[in-house]
Amino acid sequence: MTTIVDGAPAAAIEGGRRRTGRDRASVEWVKVELMRVAYATRGGFLARRDPRAVLGWYVILAVAPWLTYSEPTLAILGVVALASALAARIGPLLLGLFLLGILGQLAYLGVMVLVFGGNASAVEGLLEVSLKLAIISLASMAAFVSLDPEKLADGLAALRAPAVLGFAVSYAYRMVPLLIDELQTIIDGHRLRGAPPAGHGFLGWRTMRRVGLVAVQSFYPLFLNTAKRTRTTVEALETRGFTLTGGASPEGRRLRLAGLRFTWADGLLLVLTLAVVVLAFVAGRVLG
Repeated sequence: MTTIVDGAPAAAIEGGRRRTGRDRASVEWVKVELMRVAYATRGGFLARRDPRAVLGWYVILAVAPWLTYSEPTLAILGVVALASALAARIGPLLLGLFLLGILGQLAYLGVMVLVFGGNASAVEGLLEVSLKLAIISLASMAAFVSLDPEKLADGLAALRAPAVLGFAVSYAYRMVPLLIDELQTIIDGHRLRGAPPAGHGFLGWRTMRRVGLVAVQSFYPLFLNTAKRTRTTVEALETRGFTLTGGASPEGRRLRLAGLRFTWADGLLLVLTLAVVVLAFVAGRVLG
């Protein structure tokens, strides 16, 4: 008896070889992690805060690194951003991608400096820019992982952001599960219809070649199938009164934002964040 998971056999036959749970574990794990990121199911210290406070917290940490060139200050802000990201429970997928990106950027900068004969000052300047980008990336992950699409759109609406911006946020979040489901369906179809390579080859070149071909061949079906479901998503938003609650109707906007509560804990979060940033600047001036 075949077990069905998400509309597909859990152990399908591919070229005479049974696909085990390990073959699907990575795809399923990435899918679950992305869903947790998109809909803020991990919790964390920012998940319980008002979205306006979270956006303000993010703006403070995103702007502060660009106001200084002090290495001690940037180091302190980096530690604060890293601690905030871990406390927000960003998950191993995003953290792993962040580490890979930072390591790749450092390796790229090192190669460029060696090739073009840069000196120590050039390396120091590039490292400062990389550290600033790392701080902003960590703050972004901590903030937006803690906000589901509704809270984020409501926070933007409460801050008088354009209605089209809130629509874009809600629509983009809702497209995440659609893209994941469509991609998984297309890849499963390729694996069921196509024969596996005869061995991995030297350094796995056959496997990499097949993965690349499947990725290229999946591009157009992915976006065509997703475009067919776009109208349904837009109609669902309009049926729930998105246009009226986005600012076209004062009554609708008031009803939409009635659940937001800016409490003393939200204000305390902003005050403590500002205090930490000021202390980082003071410490950087003293140590510098």
